[in-house]
Order: sequence, then structure tokens, then C-alpha cells
Amino acid sequence: MSVRVTPDPSLKDSLAAAQRPLAGMWVCSGSPLVAEICAGAGLDWLLLDAEHSPNGLESILAQLQAVNGYPVTAVVRPPTNDTVLIKQYLDLGAQSLLIPMVNTAEDATAAVAAAHYPPQGVRGVGSALARSARWNRIPDYLSRAAETITMIVQIESTQAVENVEAILAVDGIDAIFLGPSDLAASLGVLGQQEHPKVVAAVELCIKAAKAAGKPVGVNAFAEATARHYLGIGVDFILVGADVALLARGSETLATKFVPAEEINGDLTIR
Repeated sequence: MSVRVTPDPSLKDSLAAAQRPLAGMWVCSGSPLVAEICAGAGLDWLLLDAEHSPNGLESILAQLQAVNGYPVTAVVRPPTNDTVLIKQYLDLGAQSLLIPMVNTAEDATAAVAAAHYPPQGVRGVGSALARSARWNRIPDYLSRAAETITMIVQIESTQAVENVEAILAVDGIDAIFLGPSDLAASLGVLGQQEHPKVVAAVELCIKAAKAAGKPVGVNAFAEATARHYLGIGVDFILVGADVALLARGSETLATKFVPAEEINGDLTIR
């Protein structure tokens, strides 16, 4: 007789049980080893990113396996809102998905449909072949799959901000996540995540989520900005990234131990 497996909590379960906002970080290196190191740091959640990182199906699978034994919730961001990709990420065992560039209620509806089996959605049935059901070791997975999945959509354009109430109203959207970097670009202030126009748009979306009774998250690497958003009610937040920590940390070592005049600050990218 095979082992019977209980599904892990997804982000919506962690949020429902939390007594405070959940703090997390990006994992963008594509490395299962780095993901495992981050998983043991004491943070609440990790975002395994496949939109702007060197991640494919195999490396996401390896990272999900690497962090599985730690008390941290893994969220996966596919590169795009695509029905086939969402099916594949779910079959890998991703239970919490963050879908980028969701600009309309129609986009949100498509993401929900991709994440659920008929009649609620259009997800293809392959659980007997997939880690999602632990190869049919999770009893009644097909009828229970919806309860194991958290669907988060990313609000990161002026169009999405204009449509945020309609997006929040889509049945099956469990939370929204605000992306100030792309939002800054959409607002014409590229690279200025702390610009007043960006902060105002983020605050508007936070208020909309609170009014709709749905959790809201945000990305904020600057501590003062993160504290501000936490103070006005975000439920989950990303406050750093593995690659950024490594880049800044290694630069700090160089400034401590290598004479400034010997550090080449104008390297040609090859």
C-alpha cells in the first residue's frame, strides 16, 4: 500500500492563519541550493520567479523539492498568463501561483480557469502522472484540487489599477499583489518605485483589496517603503531577493578589502 499524502498549505491558508503580515523574498537565481538556504532563513514565504529569472520547468521543480521540508510557503510566478504553462506549473506541484501582468477582469478570469478542472475551469487532467497529486497518493485529489491552490494576480500597470475592483471581484482570485517597478514604468516614472504617483496607485489598490475583503501584497525593497505599506495594511510583502543580496554583499566585501582605486567600476558587459 502506498503512503497517503496530505496536501501542504498554500498561501491562502498561511494568510488565513497569520496574526501579522507575512514577509518573504524573491528567489531568482534558479538554484535549488540557494532556494534551500533561503527557505531556512526564517521568512514566511518565497517567490520562485520564472518571469525574469533563468528558470524552466525542471529548475522550478527542483526548487519546490528543495524547500518542501522547511516551514515556508513557496509561491511560483510563471513567465506569463498562459493556460498551458499554468497547467504545467500546477502539475509540478506548485500550489500558490502569482500571475504577472493581469490588466483586466478577463485576464483574471482566464488565470482562474487555467488553474481549475472543469466545470470551474479548463485545466487538463493528468494528476496520475504528476507531482501535484503525488502521483495519486493524495486521496481524491481531482475533487480537492481547488482547495490546495492559491491564485494571486499581479497588478502592475495603470490599466490594472483602473480595473482593480473588477479584478478583485473575479470568483477564484484569492489575492492581489502589487508590482511597483512595472507600475512606475506604466506611470512614466521608470525606476522610481517610491515616486508619489506610484505610492498613490499602490495605496489605492490596497484600499480596494481591503474593501473587497481579499488579501493584498506588495514588493518593497526599501525598508522605509516596506514599513509604510505594512503600516497601511498589506497582508504579505517581499523585502529582498537572493541575487540582490549576493550582489550587494559581495560589493561590500570588495569595498572593505580591495583598494577603491583598484575596483573597476566600468566593466563592459559581455
